[in-house]
Amino acid sequence: MWPSNKKYDVWTTISLAVFLIYILFLLYPLISLLIVSFKDPSANTFSLFYFKKFFGREYYLEALFNSFKVTAAVTILSAVVAVPLAYVMTTLKIKGSVLVTTLIVISSVSPPFIGAYSWILLLGRNGVITNFFQNNLNITIPDIYGFTGISLVLILQLFPLVYIYTMGALKSVDRSLIEAAESMNCTGIKKMYKVIVPLIVPTLLAGSLLVFMRALSDFGTPMLIGEGYRTVPVLIFNEFISELGGDAGFAAAISVIVVIIATLVFLLQKYISKKKSFTMNALHPIEPKAAKGLVNILAHTFVYGITIIALLPRIYVIYTSFLKTKGRIFVEEFSLDSYRIAFERLGSSIQITFVLAIAAMVIIVILSVLIAYITVRRPNNINNSLDTVSMFPFIVPGSILGIALLTSFNSKPLLLSGTALIMIISFAIRRLPYTVRSSAAILNQISKSVEEAAISLGASNMKTFFRITLPMMGSGIIAGAILSWINIFSELSTSIILYTGNTRTISIAIYTEVIRGSYGTAAALSTILTVVTVVSLLIFFKVTGKREITM
Repeated sequence: MWPSNKKYDVWTTISLAVFLIYILFLLYPLISLLIVSFKDPSANTFSLFYFKKFFGREYYLEALFNSFKVTAAVTILSAVVAVPLAYVMTTLKIKGSVLVTTLIVISSVSPPFIGAYSWILLLGRNGVITNFFQNNLNITIPDIYGFTGISLVLILQLFPLVYIYTMGALKSVDRSLIEAAESMNCTGIKKMYKVIVPLIVPTLLAGSLLVFMRALSDFGTPMLIGEGYRTVPVLIFNEFISELGGDAGFAAAISVIVVIIATLVFLLQKYISKKKSFTMNALHPIEPKAAKGLVNILAHTFVYGITIIALLPRIYVIYTSFLKTKGRIFVEEFSLDSYRIAFERLGSSIQITFVLAIAAMVIIVILSVLIAYITVRRPNNINNSLDTVSMFPFIVPGSILGIALLTSFNSKPLLLSGTALIMIISFAIRRLPYTVRSSAAILNQISKSVEEAAISLGASNMKTFFRITLPMMGSGIIAGAILSWINIFSELSTSIILYTGNTRTISIAIYTEVIRGSYGTAAALSTILTVVTVVSLLIFFKVTGKREITM
């Protein structure tokens, strides 16, 4: 298995140790989930009982159809919004373009369920916009609940992912190709879809895949505003944690179905991207041109309009966090009562989130550095497999990973359910890919000759790693760690399965406050979460010197 010219050293031990960690806390839980899904609940023997139950009832198939209806709509419409936006921002001079991109990125880093909660305040049955149209114009507008609302929230939350990827891809397009198209009278929208889009298909698919996976696994949004519009994550949660007694086996079977579908979509995206990929050298990258007249007005209106709509929910939540409340109603009087109540009743959730996040980040940074180094510098069968396994959490929805961990570590000798440790493990496993990818990317840019020079001067492999390689990887490690940190703070789908009263995080606190109708407290906690994520994101921008987030 190991190449003959590689001697067994400390890195071999590290590779095996890291692989064992993944086997124990990722592969074993997922395999256990698979085994449970094929067990007969009465005879404890191999059976397709749960799968027959799922595919035999319209109720469950409808939830699966609803999930893919939402996911498809969100993925397609996110691209429809993001691609023209990126095209306009790349080809035309837009005033404040750097700020616009920053704000668009900021709009994507908070949890989707906060967007859902925000739109309840705006377009709910007693929402501000709803009441304005009803009271002033006598117009009844559709509310935010159901398929339309879920799709709207997720599109506004996730289109920045496609936008960021598309912006990056457009930088690699040589403008001579565009000039050639224009010389053949291919201009405007036709040029974008006939020339530009085909050139960036692999990147567009990568961004769309990220949207697809997040939309498919989102739990908070349909739970808050679904109102009977069942989706698979909500179905899994309800089946696993039911007032009438949860059915872990059935929840496991549904989870297996979702993972299989997600894996197939992931492989399909990889296949299409490989078929459509080609190399471009942007010797003459696209340069934005100043538009004039109506085109300039329309371009700025389009860009600013999308940005404002994307930010509107966050801005309104921040605004309402400073208002007095009477029950579920906000009063037009400024007050800090919501923050006082939040810190008095739920201050522990903020502290717990920081403690769990810091503990998870220690694990993430250590494992990411080791995984990046052994996969980039010491490629072999095991290390290449480790690189693949480290990306598994990308295609496994959070609620499914939570169920897998809970069912696998619910008895001795590894009784972890209900502990802070299982929360930390789930955070680390779920958000590890961000830091691994970032660390590997920076390591690929570091020439091996630097390390070879140190070794030739008598330094050992480990001393070279700690004194030379690791410091040079610093910016990549920090950048990835910040992204992992942001996503840990906004984690809900896994936490909602694993948490107890002693491990309730800020995301769970916000969710429960919204469910209870304590909108003021929820707004205050949401604002705190937004501040943490924005500050973290600004640090990321400072460290990396860019306005893009990729994985």
